[in-house]
Amino acid sequence: MEQNFKKGEYLLAPSILSANFVKLPEEIKSVETAGADIIHMDVMDGHFVPNITFGPKMVKDVNGITGLPLDVHLMISEPEKYVDDFAKAGADWISVHYEAAIHLNRLVNQIKDAGCKAGVVINPATPVDVLDEILFEIDFVLLMSVNPGFGGQKFIETSPQKAARLRDKIKKINRNILIEMDGGIGQNNMKMLKDCGVEVFVCGNSVFGTGDAAKAVKDMKKILNT
Repeated sequence: MEQNFKKGEYLLAPSILSANFVKLPEEIKSVETAGADIIHMDVMDGHFVPNITFGPKMVKDVNGITGLPLDVHLMISEPEKYVDDFAKAGADWISVHYEAAIHLNRLVNQIKDAGCKAGVVINPATPVDVLDEILFEIDFVLLMSVNPGFGGQKFIETSPQKAARLRDKIKKINRNILIEMDGGIGQNNMKMLKDCGVEVFVCGNSVFGTGDAAKAVKDMKKILNT
């Protein structure tokens, strides 16, 4: 379900990569009821990253469970071959890696033509300067604060400064581009990341690994709304 979020809002996007897939409908409903804004879905192919998760069928099934927008992060090689399938399955946001795209401008426009919000992801070692030529085309940037491929990794400590540099770039061009971050985010660092410009917080293990996902969401939303 499409929603038009704007800069100045702080959004929580629980990542189902860390959920119990046997109880997925219950897990998703619990975080939705507790106040989550977006459902984040990590698609991995075992090639671009050393792990395999799921494809468009899972996106279609999750779309039937929740009314929240689906944020589909494609950690895959040759994403241009699969964008349309994920859009048809119900993705609302689709992000692709700068590192995986040969023709990034064409790929971003393919996502937009499919009716989705278009985002570009950069890995921890990729500088924000590579985005200069594409910022005018995209709706959001996803900054990885761990190396992609697995959940539960340790937060990379230089990530806040990277977010601040991106925030300054976006301010200069005066566009409504959201800054999203994924990896090692929890209640201990959300306030700091807010201050550095992060607006969309992808949280996996810090939500679904707590034993009480609904409480974790409520506690995180209090931090984001303060």
